[in-house]
Amino acid sequence: MILDVIQKINSVNELLFSPIDAILENMSCAFWIKEALIDSLHMVPFLLFIFFVIGFIEYFYSEKTEVLAQRSALTGPFIGSLLASIPQCGFSVMASSLYTRRLITRGTLLAVFIATSDEAIPVILAEPKSFSLVVPLVIIKIIIALIVGYGLDLVLKSKRKSLCEAKLNIDEADEGCCHHKIGKVDKKDLWLHPIVHTLNIFIFILLVTLIINYIVMLVGGEEALGKFLMGGTIFQPILTAIFGLIPNCAASVALTLMYMKGAIGFGAVISGLCSGAGLGLLVLLKKNNNKKDTCFIILTLLITSMVAGLIVQFLFD
Repeated sequence: MILDVIQKINSVNELLFSPIDAILENMSCAFWIKEALIDSLHMVPFLLFIFFVIGFIEYFYSEKTEVLAQRSALTGPFIGSLLASIPQCGFSVMASSLYTRRLITRGTLLAVFIATSDEAIPVILAEPKSFSLVVPLVIIKIIIALIVGYGLDLVLKSKRKSLCEAKLNIDEADEGCCHHKIGKVDKKDLWLHPIVHTLNIFIFILLVTLIINYIVMLVGGEEALGKFLMGGTIFQPILTAIFGLIPNCAASVALTLMYMKGAIGFGAVISGLCSGAGLGLLVLLKKNNNKKDTCFIILTLLITSMVAGLIVQFLFD
């Protein structure tokens, strides 16, 4: 249903932007700048629609998902990975906060980190020709999340506290991107946050697209850029996994755009998006008093993302 709506938005989008495209194409500037402006502007209506949908989901179901995560035991990694596949940064933040109070296990936290895609899905959906990428991307990441999550809990025999033992502070609210509250969403966030977030992501997309287009022009094409970024080698998934650790949605935007433009392979984008836990990593670093545990989680996330990316690259690229 959502894809049908997006397709209709695309048809209206092309019609509405045709006068703007004509103006931009007649501008006296380099072709790669015009292309970046046109591509980025065309994504705005899609992103705004998607972020409004996500905002409503977060407003009406955030407290339910938090309680579900708290009460899950054996199903923790499964429930966590499914919830994290919804394209929003809030659940990785929430999962980190729950883990620091030991309401979920390490395996559940890693499953959430791996399954979340931050802004990757909205960016892909904003480009109609890339719709087919969404399902395999989500499924592969969930499979990796389940393997790592359950494997880690089985090996380490991770346990969680009960709600009473953890002395849960229900008044506590973490901040997500654009400084909106996670778990206690204000009604104004239903319209304000999607607009602010769309503007922020548009700026990220425009900057990244300008950089990619300029580099493509310098090296002589997208295929040459892929070789320049060590495409087809074991180093590309390793580098993107490290890049994905940047705790900002700009990382997922950059990785997704580079894949859509052919600069990196499918294994590399999987590697980068698996390690890209977004703001969840910042919350973990800030709130987890056990620094060795935090380092272990981040190192495990990085290594498993590298290995997963290399395996996917071997099988699919």
